[in-house]
Amino acid sequence: MRIVGGKLKGKKINFIKSIFTRPLRDMVRENIFNIILHSNSIDVKIENSSVLDLYSGVGSFGIECFSRGAEKISFVEKNYETLKILKNNLINLKMNNKSIIHEKSVDDFLKINNEKFNIVFFDPPFSENNYLQQLRSFYLSKAFNKNNLIIIHREGKNSEKIQDFLKIIKIVKYGRSKIIFGTLN
Repeated sequence: MRIVGGKLKGKKINFIKSIFTRPLRDMVRENIFNIILHSNSIDVKIENSSVLDLYSGVGSFGIECFSRGAEKISFVEKNYETLKILKNNLINLKMNNKSIIHEKSVDDFLKINNEKFNIVFFDPPFSENNYLQQLRSFYLSKAFNKNNLIIIHREGKNSEKIQDFLKIIKIVKYGRSKIIFGTLN
């Protein structure tokens, strides 16, 4: 797995090869960033933004944001093995001063968070259905800037109701993956 754009383009990101993980493929990540950068419907800029990478795994989304000029990245991950690789990736890419790792569940993080974010990436396991309540909790907490972008990675065949509090900008499918771009009001 490699960083697909920005100042760290081409650098390696270590990841876990396991039946329990599904790293965001390079092609999907590249397409997400192309949409962010080139869509007329999205007015959030990556440069100087504050990014929240929930269910961050090895950190590929947050690392990609850093490579493209994000000011601060918060990673939320609870799996011990994954955390070791995430920490190693951040050290290898010299991101320690621009990132913070929250070693806890998303639910626990949302209970204590008092920061606001421009870009939020939700990438729960496909079998995880609690993310809708987490998205609602995030919305109610107002932990987002007025100008925000929420990106959700789900299985393509899922059809959850998220329109109650998320204004959907765009939905794109890549094989088994569905990427939802939206904004919170």
